[in-house]
Amino acid sequence: MTGETTAQDVAVRASQLTKRFGSFTAVSRLDLTIRYGEIFGLLGPNGAGKSTTIKMLITLLAPTSGTAVIAGFDVADSSMDVRRRIGYVPQMLSADGGLTGRENLTLSARLYGMPRHERSENIRHALKFMGLEAHADKLVKAYSGGMIRRLEIAQALLHHPAVLVLDEPTIGLDPVARHAVWERLKVLRRDLGLTVLITTHDMEEADELCDELVILHHGKKIVAGKPADLKAAIGPDATLDDVFTSSCGVIIQESGDFRNVNQTRRTARRLG
Repeated sequence: MTGETTAQDVAVRASQLTKRFGSFTAVSRLDLTIRYGEIFGLLGPNGAGKSTTIKMLITLLAPTSGTAVIAGFDVADSSMDVRRRIGYVPQMLSADGGLTGRENLTLSARLYGMPRHERSENIRHALKFMGLEAHADKLVKAYSGGMIRRLEIAQALLHHPAVLVLDEPTIGLDPVARHAVWERLKVLRRDLGLTVLITTHDMEEADELCDELVILHHGKKIVAGKPADLKAAIGPDATLDDVFTSSCGVIIQESGDFRNVNQTRRTARRLG
């Protein structure tokens, strides 16, 4: 996307967004502009403030100061309107392993308040779009890690949100599953024009997926831009690792069945 950004182009805008817990500042004076139809990344190590930022944007945490607007609605003043317009996939496992994929989606549809006559078609479409039709009536505890993640994304898409928010979308997945999820997210952006906001500590993921990204460190925005531009500013053969090291002076240190994915996400959540 090129040209001047207008208010009608902007899916997410945050201004001076700040969150403090006592004397600790988790996110400090963060400015964000995310345009409709792009994949935008918050990149940084555990503890950088990524998940806290997401929680403020989806109205799970009230900002200490600053403002944020999602699809035209203020997160503080119009939280219910914001929630109707977002789909959220958390780090923590959100699918129930004791239910089938279809049953998980039916439960989500009820929670969204979706009319009964719309559920079957929306569920069928979500299963097809995420490549899960053949597995719809199998228990989720028998799914691979990649299938679980695709089901969770399907749950978040049922109500046709304007913005899809994913906190560490491929954590705990093997390389094949990771790439499969990446491809699905690209298709969502391409075919549905969906705006996607992800958090990640994975440099390859950020480089592969993101049209724009912000690098966070200790709750502050260190650098922002297109991955290609950020790398070019460092040197002709630079990687995003080089960009992060140059900007922050440190290196990010950091793959499954239902049990492994659950354990990995719990560990990641505990670490921040």
